Amino acid sequence: MSLRLVLPLAGLALVAACAMPPEGVTPQDLAAFDEAVASVGCALVGESDYLPVELQTGLTREQVIQTAAYRVAAEEAVQLEGGGVRLITGACAPA
Repeated sequence: MSLRLVLPLAGLALVAACAMPPEGVTPQDLAAFDEAVASVGCALVGESDYLPVELQTGLTREQVIQTAAYRVAAEEAVQLEGGGVRLITGACAPA
């Protein structure tokens, strides 16, 4: 394997390894977040998405926003062009 291929891959692994869940968000909260986001169609775009996720998980709006950002940093979600985030793993994985 050439060094030109190894270095970028090592950089990606380092970025993914540095992605840390938000403070106060447990592994159980992350699982509940994934389930709640899946229940609203896999995307967080507006109030009609965020509020049910907050209610289902018990997380605050800020924790939901930070968890979504964490999922993007961990490459488990993508940012949407018009704003918002879509999960791309688990029940929300593209077909």
